[in-house]
Amino acid sequence: MNPQVVVDGLINGALIGLGAIGVTLTYSILRFANFAHGEFITFGAYAAMAIAGGVATLVVGSDAGLGALSISPALILAAPLAMALTAGFALALDRILFARLRGASESISIVMASFGASMAIRAAIEFVFTSRPAYFTRDLQIARPIAFGLKATPNQIALLIVAGVLMVGVHLLLSRTQIGRAMRAVSENPALARAAGVDVDMTIRFAWALGGALASAAGVMLGLLVQIRPFMGFDLLLPLFAAAILGGIGSVPGAFAGALVIGLGEALTVQLAGAEWRAAVAFLVLIAVLLIRPSGMAGRPA
Repeated sequence: MNPQVVVDGLINGALIGLGAIGVTLTYSILRFANFAHGEFITFGAYAAMAIAGGVATLVVGSDAGLGALSISPALILAAPLAMALTAGFALALDRILFARLRGASESISIVMASFGASMAIRAAIEFVFTSRPAYFTRDLQIARPIAFGLKATPNQIALLIVAGVLMVGVHLLLSRTQIGRAMRAVSENPALARAAGVDVDMTIRFAWALGGALASAAGVMLGLLVQIRPFMGFDLLLPLFAAAILGGIGSVPGAFAGALVIGLGEALTVQLAGAEWRAAVAFLVLIAVLLIRPSGMAGRPA
């Protein structure tokens, strides 16, 4: 086995992990599978591209890469703004659609609503930006040796570091802060949390915002490493759910660990069987987990 599969798997797993956090938070707190989450990834990537174009012209004055990276200063400024914009978009979607259905309908109604929202958002993005692939940069990077015969481009190394920092930050947020404790309480028992004085509505809004911001970060990373297109988030949807279920619904570290397993499995499958079998990995993992341990790696057995 080529050891390079480890680098490819870690990078792919980091992308999936950032998106899977939003999936696991939404499911654990609101108890429904949000099929529109993939579109948050796409929205974030296009938002960053649009903002970077304006920032490059008005503020930075150049879209050239920064040092060995092909990441421009404009994109570095645009990425946090896109994360904030995607968080606001997720909150708006919840207020306009899901909040109206919460508590008054069966969960299947909310799931179908999320599926319809996914298609509508994807169609709107394709209408505005067309289906032609777009790129943050067209600069080609050469992979450089890092250790043990492994190679990675400067962009890949930088994005792995960013993903790691975001993951640690989210873990500390959920484990060391008041809002994190509130989210865990609402996940366990919303009625009891409300009786204990937790602002459940505010906690739900925060979960939507956090999930949207992290999805945007995943979209920017994916756009930098591959390309930006309307179906980029939809294509990640199955791996996102597989990672969240494998890790254990409600567990952020579990979701990231599950994403690394999915990422490494996809990279290994591409090397051994071909890229056309890549999508089957998440599907097979999902079936295996549901049959053998539905609670996932970090979940509690029923």
